[in-house]
Amino acid sequence: MDETTQLKLPLLQASQAQKHVTVNAALMRLDGLAQLRLQSATTTTPPAAVVDGEAWFVPTGGTNAWAGQGGQIAIGDNGGWSFLAPMVGWRAWIVDTATDALWDGSDWQPPRMAASPSGAAAKMQVLEFDHTIAAGANDITSIQVPANAMVFAVSARVIAEITGTLTTWTFGINGSEGQFGTGLGLSLGSYCTGMQGSPTTWYSATGLKLSATGGDFAGGAVRIAAHYFTIDLPNL
Repeated sequence: MDETTQLKLPLLQASQAQKHVTVNAALMRLDGLAQLRLQSATTTTPPAAVVDGEAWFVPTGGTNAWAGQGGQIAIGDNGGWSFLAPMVGWRAWIVDTATDALWDGSDWQPPRMAASPSGAAAKMQVLEFDHTIAAGANDITSIQVPANAMVFAVSARVIAEITGTLTTWTFGINGSEGQFGTGLGLSLGSYCTGMQGSPTTWYSATGLKLSATGGDFAGGAVRIAAHYFTIDLPNL
């Protein structure tokens, strides 16, 4: 046996010379995988400078030193790369998206609140994005809360002062314009907590609506976070 079963750490062999090389290689891999932190799960091009112990997930289409390594974890190792396939159930913190993730055998998924052996799952998720406000009386986000999501709250924070002739603004969806907040502020840092008294299930993908009160929008930007629950069906 040349390596361990789970983490593929190289093992010392009987009467092996230069044992430190094997030991150091095993420690480097262990250092990269323990408390797993993936710098990204979507970047296809390796960084110009390799940082020893730094881990990345290589998606399909990896280039340069990552070519042909799709689906592998790349760990910086003595200026090069060591590759290892993740196992079902591994958890990781993905640095560039600041999210927890669970490897399901084909993709990194949001952590599950509960799951069944056949793949049924309950998940609580947050969709966060920045939205630049267009001029006019109303503005609907192009990014949508997905279909079949039970929405508990939609919060927002003004990240660039909202300008125009308006005095305040409301936040909601078409047909329920003030669902998440009314009388909201315009200045940098103003916020909307958007907690709902009762969760609402949206059966089709839905954009969020900002409506000006007392005038029109001219510009500004908000950071939006939709907090919602989804389920995965059992597999065949």
